[in-house]
Amino acid sequence: MKKVIESKAAPAAVGPYSQAILANGILFASGQLPLNAQTGKLEEGDISAKATRCLENVKAILEEAGLGFSDVVKVTVYLTDMSDFAAVNAVYAKYFSAPYPARSCVAVAALPLGGTVEIEVTAATKCC
Repeated sequence: MKKVIESKAAPAAVGPYSQAILANGILFASGQLPLNAQTGKLEEGDISAKATRCLENVKAILEEAGLGFSDVVKVTVYLTDMSDFAAVNAVYAKYFSAPYPARSCVAVAALPLGGTVEIEVTAATKCC
């Protein structure tokens, strides 16, 4: 059984997908671009501002599911420019604390809507 998780504080899906799905105690969140939920526009500014917007969108989805960053078990970060890695990592460190989730960071040729960073998470409602 699965439950759709949808937060008004995060941008609506830009295609035929859900913001997140909760299934068997695991939350699978779709990747979050640096979209402002109110305007539907990409965040302006440097990569740090964009990564912050992505993580604030993730936070809204987690909260809608009754979860927080401490419940995240896996993160995938997509960057169009790997030279942004250190700046994104610095922002990331403000949201996560030990024990840190597993993480991958992947360089991609392009992201939807011309984004330069996208962050997706998987979180668990119960552990071990």
